[in-house]
Amino acid sequence: MIRMKRQSTSERVALFSYFIALIGLGTVLLFLPAAWNGSARLGFLDSFFTAVSAVCVTGLITVDTALYSLFGKVVILLLIQFGGLGILTFTTMFFVSVKNRKVSLRNLRTVRNYYLDSIEFQAHHILRNILVMTVTLELIGTLLLWFRFRTTVPDASFFTALFHSVSAFCNAGFSLFSSSLEGYSSDPYILIVIMLLVISGGLGFLIFNDIIIVTRKKKKRYSLHTRIVLISTAALIILGTIGFLLLERNGALKEMTGLNKLINALFQSVTPRTAGFNAVSQGALKSSSKFLTMIFMFIGGSPASIAGGIKTTTFAIIFLTLLKEIDWQGRIRIGDRVLSQKTVTRSMLFMGKAVMLLAVSVFLLTLTEMNGAETGGPGFMVVVFESFSAFGTVGLSAGLTSSLSIAGKFVIICTMFAGRVGLISLSIPLFKEHNEEVEYPEEEVLIG
Repeated sequence: MIRMKRQSTSERVALFSYFIALIGLGTVLLFLPAAWNGSARLGFLDSFFTAVSAVCVTGLITVDTALYSLFGKVVILLLIQFGGLGILTFTTMFFVSVKNRKVSLRNLRTVRNYYLDSIEFQAHHILRNILVMTVTLELIGTLLLWFRFRTTVPDASFFTALFHSVSAFCNAGFSLFSSSLEGYSSDPYILIVIMLLVISGGLGFLIFNDIIIVTRKKKKRYSLHTRIVLISTAALIILGTIGFLLLERNGALKEMTGLNKLINALFQSVTPRTAGFNAVSQGALKSSSKFLTMIFMFIGGSPASIAGGIKTTTFAIIFLTLLKEIDWQGRIRIGDRVLSQKTVTRSMLFMGKAVMLLAVSVFLLTLTEMNGAETGGPGFMVVVFESFSAFGTVGLSAGLTSSLSIAGKFVIICTMFAGRVGLISLSIPLFKEHNEEVEYPEEEVLIG
């Protein structure tokens, strides 16, 4: 039996309105002369591009962030913060404010998509915990970075530390240094602090909540969601580190000492999963390393987090589906738990939609940017790398972003927006159930 359903768009309208309004405000503020210290006036399109990149916590830039004035840098910082909290804080604040701090049953179903069963009716508690955890971790990160930046950036060390802490925790990848963190490639302290902030922001608030509950012995074991997230995150970091170390030991990491090679390989394994900082030039990487980086950019972080990508749980479920037998009900057994057919199907559909959106972006960029490939223009790998970076809201660039055509900039803008807001909106339930039931006849279609 199949229930007839009708589409419900209010959540999507609210979500898109929030991001579009934030991008619009950011564009206007960044276009003001007071926001720019460069020699020539900053163009409106570059202001728009920067605002979208900041709100979508991507980090791709067409102009050097260091050239913005203090006012412009503060605007970017605020755009990163409000965009970074994104769907988690926004959906909770929106539903709480419009319902006088009460969440309706229909809206509760939407919020539950991000918090599973932990949301209950305590939406304002969830909001408070998100804000407290965000401020606490970003403040700790600021103090740790300030300890080192005060000796290397004496003129504005605290703001530099604050900016990079917020950018790292929000997985934005914006840096006040023209070469990102390449100047700190031999400084394990800075790289480790940035990595910890990136991983914290990419794990998700639900994971921290579950860890706290288990630590306080309010329950005996982690949820299956937490276990999948932690195991897949650890596996990706370890495999990525080994992969980059082997691939680049005689390449981009050749001139580094043993410890620095390991730290930079670890950093390169962490940062593609939506962080966007780079300690080594991405253009200097081998094609095999770029391909591995693109895979990581596509996977991204974890659900209910600030990170982008298709998420670690989606990747893990699809990976397990390919390896394990599905039972007659379409379910997958993981240990002493079972993933429902609905979860498996939603994972497949989510990844399929992501692949289609990404394919469109790559195709459009080949049209706008590869006309001069035969005469020294960007190659196909560079174009694909840029699309993956924008779609995964990562911010790593192989050198194409700064030289994008006007049409190419619009393609990347749309890709960033689709990767951040589009993928999130796909998680919001499309339909509202009716009581009316209609039975349709089944029919077979050959597969493979």
